Amino acid sequence: MSDRDLVEKRLAHVVDAVELLRRHADLGAVEHDPVQRGFVQHTLQTAIQGMLDAAATIVSAKRLGEPASNAGLFDHLASAGWIAVGRAATYRKIVAFRNILVHQYLVVDPRVVRAVVEHHLDDLLGFVREVRSKLPEL
Repeated sequence: MSDRDLVEKRLAHVVDAVELLRRHADLGAVEHDPVQRGFVQHTLQTAIQGMLDAAATIVSAKRLGEPASNAGLFDHLASAGWIAVGRAATYRKIVAFRNILVHQYLVVDPRVVRAVVEHHLDDLLGFVREVRSKLPEL
């Protein structure tokens, strides 16, 4: 599988995950229903991981440098013109949220999870749009 195909597969997962959340997440139940909370958190986690995997593939394939952290992938993409410089900070915050979901899952505030779904799914799709617009260069 080519790097371009791999990136597109990861981006498609992000889009699918956002669609699942928009169709099936019962945000009113996230705070008290462990099944709904688990579905939403896991779907967010894998969507964000898809962003990270796509970013890592591009950074590696284009030899953009070695980031100090996963969040640093977006700085490399911004420097190379793959994403808008101003959006890199937003994507770094999304990765920080993913790290909480993965490593501090016992203390995740369901109100924050709800807020992410209500207000930040378009940020995930924004990343997809930006990267897809540059895919011919990969």
